[in-house]
Amino acid sequence: MYVTQFVAPKHGSTEAECEDAVAVLPGRPHDCELQEPLTAGVCDGATESALAKDWARLLSRTAAEQAMERPDLLGGGTAFEEFASSAVSQWEPWLGRYTQARQEEGRPLKWYEHTKIAEGAYATLLTVRIDPDAAAESDTAEPAWRWRAAALGDSCLFHLHNNRLVRAFPVATAEEFGTNPDLFGSRNHDVELLARRTFFTEGRCGPGDRLLLMTDALAAWLLSASDQEDAVHQLLEYAGPDDLNQFENWLADLRDRRQLRNDDVAFVRIDFEGR
Repeated sequence: MYVTQFVAPKHGSTEAECEDAVAVLPGRPHDCELQEPLTAGVCDGATESALAKDWARLLSRTAAEQAMERPDLLGGGTAFEEFASSAVSQWEPWLGRYTQARQEEGRPLKWYEHTKIAEGAYATLLTVRIDPDAAAESDTAEPAWRWRAAALGDSCLFHLHNNRLVRAFPVATAEEFGTNPDLFGSRNHDVELLARRTFFTEGRCGPGDRLLLMTDALAAWLLSASDQEDAVHQLLEYAGPDDLNQFENWLADLRDRRQLRNDDVAFVRIDFEGR
């Protein structure tokens, strides 16, 4: 496997203000061949909530870390509920450190910030784990990989075979995108509810397949494209961190032509190669 990841802010925002977040483990250069398990967390922070970018970063990192530690996490049930509880339990300690740092910088929280923060931060979550298929590890068998995914909200996974879209998860059509996706709240201790609202799936990849993970604006563009094959081809032009500026320019052009909603974008590309 080879992995490329991009996070790009919406037009008018800086990188520091971007509310989309990605965490990929193990953290290796994009041209490093990965033969061990891989996990990824992709989150889209909800702009209307306070500290959404910080929650998105914490949640994506926790999801990738715990999916690596617990292969059963993406099967749902108790394992996912325990992950959700763990993620939420990290928010208050983080918030305490943030509040203290603001105090020390001479920028204590304003009364209206306290009010907004009390409501919690929110984000969508897509988590993926990929494992080499033990049944295909002989010298003569063609390599294969098994992937499992969990999605709360509308950050999406796309499976490509021969550079053609064969599966979209959890949103399958552009019409399914709305303005109020399900969200993972930083103060939502009802982990059974979070698990019920989360969709789980799995699949297999062979050499030449690709998985594309992305937040809603880019996913909606792909699913609504009149020529989906061309849209996929455009996405696959970007294959390494040196392409980030070109990727951002491409996004800007799509926005200028009103084909892409002006929103933050997170994009992870995973390529599967043979021997």
